[in-house]
Amino acid sequence: MSPLFALLPQLGPVELIVIALVVLLLFGNRLPSVMRSMGKGIVEFKKGVSGIEDDAEKEKESAPNSKS
Repeated sequence: MSPLFALLPQLGPVELIVIALVVLLLFGNRLPSVMRSMGKGIVEFKKGVSGIEDDAEKEKESAPNSKS
């Protein structure tokens, strides 16, 4: 178990449902915009990772094959 979660009690399904309802009541009107922003952030992150992978593949292909 992670040390971070060692301080938290074990949460059962009922507790998780209660927490979800409280979050929904507190952030219900802003929840769609928050989720939309998170989705856009994830898409941008995936694009960035894809760009880094493409750059690494191009670098690997353009580098001369040198065997030691």
